[in-house]
Amino acid sequence: MVNRIVVGAHYGLKDWIAQRATAVVMAVYSILMAAVLLLVRPGDFEAWRGVFAHGFIKFATFLFVVSLFYHAWIGMRDLWMDYVQPTGVRLTLHVLTILALVGYTGWAASILWRL
Repeated sequence: MVNRIVVGAHYGLKDWIAQRATAVVMAVYSILMAAVLLLVRPGDFEAWRGVFAHGFIKFATFLFVVSLFYHAWIGMRDLWMDYVQPTGVRLTLHVLTILALVGYTGWAASILWRL
């Protein structure tokens, strides 16, 4: 029988790479959006709406949001695993974090495709 340790966030290389990859996606998006905004210089709501009317910008923004929330999940999961010792409390915090992040992702998608 294998005894599994239920404390500590030792998930290793996979999550380390995932967090770095999501950071790269967010950095590339930030540079892309800075360039777009410098070129377009939206001054009113309609101009902003025009920027986000393009399918590529919507997709890139949604990819940014998903990357942000996955990046946040890895960080929060590690935080809960490292600093919250009671298993029931930690599980509750994990579930609440997942529900919030999935809800935020759905909310962001509805905003993006409503524009």
